[in-house]
Amino acid sequence: MKILILTPQLPYPPQQGTSLRNFHIIRGLAERHEITLLSFLEENQTAEPQAIASLRALCQRIETVAVPGRSLAVRLWQLVSSRLPDMAHRLHSPPFALALRRLLAENHFDVVQVEGIELARYMDAIRIASKTRLVFDDHNAETELQRRNFLTDLNQPRRWPAAAYSWVQVRRLRRFERWACVTADAVVAVSETDRDHLQSLLPNLQSPISVIPNCIDTQTYQQPVTPLSFDLLFSGKMDYRPNVDAVLWFADEVWPLICRRRPSTTWVIVGQKPHERLDRLRGLPGVTMTGWVESIRPYLAGAQVVIMPFRIGSGTRLKLIEAMAAGRAIVSTPVGAEGFLVRHGDHLLLAKTAEEMAAAVLQLLDRPEKQKHLGKMAQEFVQQYDWRYVVPKFEELYS
Repeated sequence: MKILILTPQLPYPPQQGTSLRNFHIIRGLAERHEITLLSFLEENQTAEPQAIASLRALCQRIETVAVPGRSLAVRLWQLVSSRLPDMAHRLHSPPFALALRRLLAENHFDVVQVEGIELARYMDAIRIASKTRLVFDDHNAETELQRRNFLTDLNQPRRWPAAAYSWVQVRRLRRFERWACVTADAVVAVSETDRDHLQSLLPNLQSPISVIPNCIDTQTYQQPVTPLSFDLLFSGKMDYRPNVDAVLWFADEVWPLICRRRPSTTWVIVGQKPHERLDRLRGLPGVTMTGWVESIRPYLAGAQVVIMPFRIGSGTRLKLIEAMAAGRAIVSTPVGAEGFLVRHGDHLLLAKTAEEMAAAVLQLLDRPEKQKHLGKMAQEFVQQYDWRYVVPKFEELYS
C-alpha cells in the first residue's frame, strides 16, 4: 500500500515519546509498504539528508515544514476568540496545509495516518481532497489528560491560573477529540485505559477503537554501552507538563525522605528543554539535570532505579518500556504504569504516596538482588512491546 503519515515533529533521531512511537511505526510499515512522510520540523531538528539517512532509507519521500511560532499574545487571542482547544492551534500552519494538499493531489494514498491530536485539524482537508482511508492515532486521551491537570493544579493556590486554563481546555478538548474520532475511519488508542476514556466521549461510535500499544526496539537497549552511573534516573521531555509535575513532586515530597536515610544518593534528570519551574532543583545536592543528550542508553545502563513519579498523564509512557528493555528496576506511581498489565513486586514496585515511594526506592538501593530480579522480569515482560510484534497490528487495521 501507499501510506502517507503526518507527524508533529520529525521522528528522527528516535529518542523520546512521540518520536519513538512514530519512528518504529514507519520502520515496521516500510518493510512491506511505500511510506511518504509529511512532518513538522522543530528548531533543534535537521532534515539534512546525511543527518536523517536512516529515516530516509525507510521513506520514499519526506517533506518537512517548520513548526509555526506563536507568541503569548497570539495564544491569548486564540484563547478568547476561538472555541478550539489550544492543541488545535499549536501546529496550525498554512505551509503545512499547502504541502498536504499538494501531496494528496499528486498521489493516491491507500491510507493517511494522522499521528496525534495536534494534527487532527488537517483531517478536514484530507476528507475534502481524497477518499483515502483516514486513521487517527490518538497518542493520549487528551481530554482526560487535561482533566487530571486541572484537578492536580486546583490543589495548589499558586497553580490556580494553570488550573483555570485546564478547565477551559477540558471543555474544548472534549468537543474536538470527539470530532476527530468521528471524522476518522479508524481510531487507535495506545492502551485499553485510553480506549475506555475515548469511548466514554463517544458511546455511539460505530467503529470500535483499536488498541495498538507504544513500541520500541527492545534489542537496542540490551546492547553494551558505557554506563553513566547514578542511583536514580528520571527521563523525559522536560517542558512537558506531566513530566515537570512529576519531578517537582518527587523533589519536594520524596527526595527529602530518601536523603534523610541515605544522604549520598544521586539523581539524574535527563531530557531536553528543562522548564524554568525546574531551575530551583539545579542547586540540590546529589541532583544533576542534563538537558538534551544524544542517547538515554548510557544513563539507563548506569541507573540502579528508574523512577516514574507521575500524578497526571494519559497514554502510556515509553520511558517505562525503555527502562524495562534495559533491565532496570522501576518504582512507579499507578499513573506512571497506567495502561500496562504489570504486577507489583514482579515487574516493578508501585507506590501511591510519597512515603511509599521513598520506602520502595530505599529498599531497592539496599537490595541489589531485588533490583536484578525486577530487571530480569521486566525484560521478559517488555518483549510484547517490540516494534516487530506491534506494527503488524496496524496492517490488520488497514485491511
